[in-house]
Amino acid sequence: MLILCSNGLSSSALKSSLSSTIKSGKSALVVTADNEYKENNYHVARCISELNSLHLDVDIIDIDKQPIQDLLIYDVVEFIGGNPYYLLNSLKKQNAKKVLQKIASEKVLIGWSAGALVMTPTIGIINVFSPEMNQWGITDFSAMNLTDIEVKPHYNKFLKRYDCFEERCQKYEKDKGIRLIQLNDGEGISITQGKEILIR
Repeated sequence: MLILCSNGLSSSALKSSLSSTIKSGKSALVVTADNEYKENNYHVARCISELNSLHLDVDIIDIDKQPIQDLLIYDVVEFIGGNPYYLLNSLKKQNAKKVLQKIASEKVLIGWSAGALVMTPTIGIINVFSPEMNQWGITDFSAMNLTDIEVKPHYNKFLKRYDCFEERCQKYEKDKGIRLIQLNDGEGISITQGKEILIR
C-alpha cells in the first residue's frame, strides 16, 4: 500500500483508513527530507504519536546515514516532508526505487509533502513554485514513479502563499498532459494494486 498525504496521518480519516490494515508492528520514520534539522524537525514528535496510535513502535531513520535496505524490516515506512530536491537526490544516490517498490507492494509506504512528491513520477510541480529550494543544481526532476499520480499537497495553504497558484497548476497540467490531485492537510490518497482511494 502506498499512501500520499499532505502533512502526515494528521486526521482521523487517514488513521482509520489504516486501522484495518495495521494491527501492530514496527515502523520507520524517515527524516532525510529535512536536510537541516533531521530528527529534530518539529513534526517528528507528532508523527511518532500518530504512528504509536496505530500500535506501531517507531524508529527514526536517516537514509543519508543508513542504507535504504534497512527499511525492509519495517511493517510501515513513513517519509516526512522537507526539501523534495534534497530527498530525491538522497534516494537516487541509494538507488532506492526497488526497495520502495517492495515496501509499497508488500507493506505500507507513506509519504507526505516532499515525501509524497518523490514517490510520484516527478517533482516538477515544485520547481514551478519553489525553484530556490534546489540548492544542488538538480536538473532531472524524475522521481521514484511508484504511481502515475501527481499531487499538490498543502493545497489551501499554497493557494494563499503563491500568486495565481491554481492558474499555474492548470498550465503545468496542460503542458505535461497530466492531472494533479489536490490534497489539503489531513487528506491523502491510498493506492493498492493500482486502485486509488481518496481520503478526506
